[in-house]
Amino acid sequence: METQSGPRGEPRRILVVEDDQSVASFVKAALEADHYAVDWAGDGENAQVLLGEVSFDLVILDLLLPKIDGWEVLNHIRTQKPSLPVLILSGRASVEDRVKGLDLGADDYLAKPFSVSELSARVRALLRRSADRAELALRVEDLELDRGERVVRRAGRRIDLTPREFALLECLMRNAGRCMTRALIMQHIWEPSLDTMANVVNVYIGYLRRKGDQDFENKLIHTVRSVGYQLGREVKPDATA
Repeated sequence: METQSGPRGEPRRILVVEDDQSVASFVKAALEADHYAVDWAGDGENAQVLLGEVSFDLVILDLLLPKIDGWEVLNHIRTQKPSLPVLILSGRASVEDRVKGLDLGADDYLAKPFSVSELSARVRALLRRSADRAELALRVEDLELDRGERVVRRAGRRIDLTPREFALLECLMRNAGRCMTRALIMQHIWEPSLDTMANVVNVYIGYLRRKGDQDFENKLIHTVRSVGYQLGREVKPDATA
């Protein structure tokens, strides 16, 4: 049977956002029977609070919610947690609503009334897809790099990089917390050639800093004097390449 556990063995955690308590209880019980950990939010405002406090693997989202509606919650998720899978579960069953939900960033759309078996199958499919994507993703603090789609985001904001800048950032993120010497970076990113400028690494680090570091209070790219560069929250002076 397909596992419902995360990479460290803990159960996958799902947030159910539904104002109808009887529906929410029904969905929560069905998911817990499949061995998921389930939290419930009865309105959009509480959902956004929970999303800021807890790391979820999936959100099941109603659209007609008090305080903050489901469309706004969906937009909040896509802005703050772009890779978090969202399944809309709604009584709004028109083609127009389905298309709108998917166009605005939902990963799937299931109309009420629904069968438990179909809901379970869709949840499994979304979590499986999410796990596959996670293998292609790198994350350091609020910086995310998706190797599959070749997309970089910081705090939910997309950062457009050239292929060479993308390769350099991937190299630094794969070695987060380590000091990478300029020579080692050159070996990973540039083909050896006589006309390669000695300061090319410094130049491209400058490009990355301008695009993905200078507008943020928490700087992630650090210079290790006379050695190279390190990506992460703090520089470790004794780090070696």
